[in-house]
Amino acid sequence: MREAVRKSTFEKIREPQIVGNPGTPAHIDLVKLDSGEIRHYGIHIFEHENGSKEFEFVMKQSFDYGLSWEETPIHTDHPGPSVKSPWSGDFLVLRTVVLPTYKALSISPSRIYPAVQNITENGIWCFRSANGPDGPFEKTRIREDLPHIQRLPLPLKQKKRWIVPGEEWIGKIQHPVVLFSDDDGFSWKKLVLPPVPRMEKIEWPHKGMRWSQCGCEPVIAELPDGRLQMLVRTSADFHYQSFSDDCGETWSAMERSPFYSVATMPNLVTLSDGRLLAVWNNTTPLAEFDQRTFPDCTDDLVKGIWEDVFTNRDALHAAISEDCGRTWIGFREIALNPLRNAVDFRTAGGYYALHDKSVHQNQVLELPDNKVLVSYGQHPVCQALMIFDLDFLYADGRREDFRSGLEAWSVHQYFKGHIGGFRWAGHCAWNRRAGARLMPSPDNSPRESLLIGCHPDPDLYSSREGAVWNFPAAADGEISLDMTLRSGTKGLQAALCDRWINPSDPLAGYYAGFVLRIDGDGRIGETPAFAPGQTGTLHLTFSLAEKKLVWKAPLGSASVPLTGKITGQLSYLHLQSPAEEADYAGVMIDSVEMRKGKPGTPC
Repeated sequence: MREAVRKSTFEKIREPQIVGNPGTPAHIDLVKLDSGEIRHYGIHIFEHENGSKEFEFVMKQSFDYGLSWEETPIHTDHPGPSVKSPWSGDFLVLRTVVLPTYKALSISPSRIYPAVQNITENGIWCFRSANGPDGPFEKTRIREDLPHIQRLPLPLKQKKRWIVPGEEWIGKIQHPVVLFSDDDGFSWKKLVLPPVPRMEKIEWPHKGMRWSQCGCEPVIAELPDGRLQMLVRTSADFHYQSFSDDCGETWSAMERSPFYSVATMPNLVTLSDGRLLAVWNNTTPLAEFDQRTFPDCTDDLVKGIWEDVFTNRDALHAAISEDCGRTWIGFREIALNPLRNAVDFRTAGGYYALHDKSVHQNQVLELPDNKVLVSYGQHPVCQALMIFDLDFLYADGRREDFRSGLEAWSVHQYFKGHIGGFRWAGHCAWNRRAGARLMPSPDNSPRESLLIGCHPDPDLYSSREGAVWNFPAAADGEISLDMTLRSGTKGLQAALCDRWINPSDPLAGYYAGFVLRIDGDGRIGETPAFAPGQTGTLHLTFSLAEKKLVWKAPLGSASVPLTGKITGQLSYLHLQSPAEEADYAGVMIDSVEMRKGKPGTPC
């Protein structure tokens, strides 16, 4: 009976559903065995009142496609997750051992997988077991050089070859690298790829240096047509990509991919039916400020060696392709950071991994019934194991009336704060507060509406209140907003975007595809739209092919042109107060609905 209930529960999952916590930052620790068992390797961290910590190596197991998990401590000489060879049946994994780095980062030996703890030589080590994923494992140093590896080995289908991507510092520049083996993992060759061009100078809208990254955390997928595709993390506004037609021996020049992102981890997975699944952060950080004007800013931040604060790691996205990556469907949020509004963001969850609290790192496993399991996030208070049905990415619309609160919205603002280095709280960790908020609906109905106004605070990076909402990516569609232009308001800016932009970002209108602004008198441009105090519906009908948006409101209608700044389909509604000073009246949003389709299709 219990198994039937679990099977029914699993089959009913459509939208993303959290089923557990991995316990460690996601990227390499999740594996699936031939039996269907799923494992997640990691650690438990126990922090005592005196600040000391204890670490315990553990393995989580699921026998019901990830719905429930059992945890077992592991004290054997174990390397963590490994992959089964389709040729010999052996299990193997590669690990980079850099002993001075462990000491420099103050990483306790207990945080290193047990099989790695006793190694005394730097290099790339291969751990291999002929007895299954529980070992025992033999370990062999296969290379003396030190590329950083954050992916499990990938066995190719087109050729008897293992392939593993990584990154390596050569001089002062990061290069993507590829390790491959044609003898089932006993010997390995390394190929170094050219980096993505570095950002060498400060350009508007930035006033400071961005952390320069030019090819780290690469991922490789084997496409159905036999090619290999690599995505790499960069600081150049997009993940970059390269292709190989010969199973990884040569690669095309790095080029911009369809995936917008800044300094976050990409992921690309080939599903069993040939579709490609991309998981990444389709997000824009705040423009870099002049770090020299902030107190206690370390010199490495001024020079762009580290990032001062990540403001683009609170939303995780997924898209799917049915044609080897030529076109993509979805661009949907699958996770929002549960701490995104936290006033104690910097210290929430304790000191461990204090500087990284995000939903950015991720790993994906395919499940039965068109579903996937995603492990994502950094820091125990933000990371999760989550299941969703791939049909979620094919939805043709979305509706919001705030009956579930703001769980689908980003509304936070940032407090100015100490800007520290990699090992201090400023890195990735500005405290926040909710800006736009829910208030009783103006029509006295038993529900709430979203109030967007302006409540200035000199301690905020920006006092602009905003609200950000994701919908299925579309080139044509309609959006309707039921809203009230409250008397005395300074108005509202409504923008349609192709990516997540911070709710309080003063540059949101600049980044958007379409922008319209309603002033305090209810005009959009010179055309009357609402009377002050009026409740009504604002209809937005957009077409990227026609490069225009037509708006219709109770008092009039007109069109606005496409700005030309977007690079893909539209997938976000960004609402923000345009007020430069206090606006306590604001605008009330009662509901929002989006539908894909050609202009004129009823919303």
